[in-house]
Formats: sequence, C-alpha cells, structure tokens
Amino acid sequence: MTTKKERAEIIGKRLDELYPTVDVPLEHKDAYTLLIAVLLSAQCTDKRVNAVTPALFAAADTPAKMVRLGQEKIRKLIETCGLANNKSKAIFELSKMLIAEHGGNVPKSFQGLEKLPGVGHKTASVIMAQAFGAPAFPVDTHIHRLAQRWKLTSGKNVVQTETDLKKLFPPGRWNKLHIQLILYGREYCSARGCDGTKCPLCRELFSDRKTPVKTKK
Repeated sequence: MTTKKERAEIIGKRLDELYPTVDVPLEHKDAYTLLIAVLLSAQCTDKRVNAVTPALFAAADTPAKMVRLGQEKIRKLIETCGLANNKSKAIFELSKMLIAEHGGNVPKSFQGLEKLPGVGHKTASVIMAQAFGAPAFPVDTHIHRLAQRWKLTSGKNVVQTETDLKKLFPPGRWNKLHIQLILYGREYCSARGCDGTKCPLCRELFSDRKTPVKTKK
C-alpha cells in the first residue's frame, strides 16, 4: 500500500505529463475581469461564463464602468449564467467597494478580497494565485472529489481538503496543480464518469480497488 506522499508524487508526475502547461480556463485580461469571471462561475460552467463575459466586458471592464452600467443591465447580460440576481448585485456592490476603498484596484490580499461582496475563500484563492502569483490552492468540487478518491484527505469538507493537499505538495506547485487537477477531474475522473475505479490514475493508484468510492460533500 502506497503512502499519501508516494501517491502525491505519482499524481504530480502524471499530471505534468498530461498537462505540461496550463492556462486559466476563464477568459480575462486583468485581475478585475478575472474576479468577475470567477464570481460568475459559481454553479455555472466555464464554457457558459466564457460565452457571457465578452459582451459584459465590452460594456464594462473596469469597476467604474460596471457601476455606471448599473445592476439591472449587468443582470440582463449575465442572466444565462444562473443566479443572475445575486451575481449582478455582488458585481455591482463589489465594484463600488473597489472604487471607494481600493482606488478601483483589486486588493492583493486574502483579507481584502474576502471582504468583497460575493467573494469567498475559494474565489479569493483563485485571484491570489492566478492574478497575483501568490501560492494558493483553491479547492473546487473536482479537486475535493479527486482528493477523496485518491485518499489524500479525509474529505470532511473543502477546508480540510485544502489543508491536507497543502501539506502534500510544495507551495511552488499549488497554482499550476489546482488547474491540472480541475482539468483531470473534468476529462478523466468526473462525478459520473468514474467512481474511483475506472480512470487511469484511480486504476494506477488503487489497482486492487473493487468498491466505488463515495464522495463526502
């Protein structure tokens, strides 16, 4: 039986083979547009977000322009993303806060980001990692599922999963690795496409496993 550390090394090697270079799957041009795209991605596919943001950013790609656009026009432009009422309010309010408290700039700290309307720890982690290059390990449902299937975490919640993964992988790997894991989870080890026994890494790591793994939320 392999240890967590041994499995982590195998996973890192295989993911580097599959995805030697990675890009943020959400289209953006700066920290602000990435922040808006990540906020829109809640309970919405990246493909749908990328279909919506060109028109939104053509109308408003800065906090000042977004405030001038107004909440109702924002809502109409993003309505196909789902949760449009909540998301449009968050986008409008956080844009006002960025102007009032940060000179129109996206704050470069977890504390500053997490005070913004609609921005939780995962969203803040994505911005810190992908916009500012700070070591962060955003854990979404794909990563939470994979970490449990590969026995890298107890899987009690995403907070525990983030803590456990940070112990297994060096900080210099976090920013790239979280995207690699998301890509692998979508392509090979999805919620329905694999049950912990079917995808290449599940089979390599647990060749004797016969029972499906039940994911804890």
